[in-house]
Amino acid sequence: MKISGIIRTFVIIRVGFAPTFYFQRTMRAFNDRLCEIIEPAVAGLGYELVGIQYLPERKEALLRVYIDNPAGIGLDDCEQVSRQISGVLDVENPVRGQYNLEVSSPGLDRPLFKPVHFRQFSGCRVRIRLDIPWEGRKNITGELIGCESDTVLIREDGVERGIPLDSIGFARLVHVSEK
Repeated sequence: MKISGIIRTFVIIRVGFAPTFYFQRTMRAFNDRLCEIIEPAVAGLGYELVGIQYLPERKEALLRVYIDNPAGIGLDDCEQVSRQISGVLDVENPVRGQYNLEVSSPGLDRPLFKPVHFRQFSGCRVRIRLDIPWEGRKNITGELIGCESDTVLIREDGVERGIPLDSIGFARLVHVSEK
């Protein structure tokens, strides 16, 4: 018996299950893999890999790499690191399709990626975007208290809160200009 026609695939999603959860975990694993590939090249040039952002788009993705150095970061530093990373990525080929590579200093509104960053900038104002809603919210702004184990501590409107590190999609310092 020959069967022909359209094959349909059905996906059942339970109520209360975040369909993006699998995607978020996969992206974190992909970002971790990219860091493993990129970090030795960056460190070999004498810079710190602060972190990366991989932003997939329909036509061209963006791979943003943040580097730092106690002496500061200039355009020449970014260019040197970009060339080194490009060579490594061409050999390893972890990114499918076309992408743009952007190498940058962390800047005044520095992104925070690692637990050490959350401890280092304790006392600073921070904006956190969550992958998974926490207490019904996806965005939190307040004073960074620090990081204990796998929890980021923040003071918001005088109330201390503990946010699970693995629920944070992106965090950055909020630059407060002098008046």
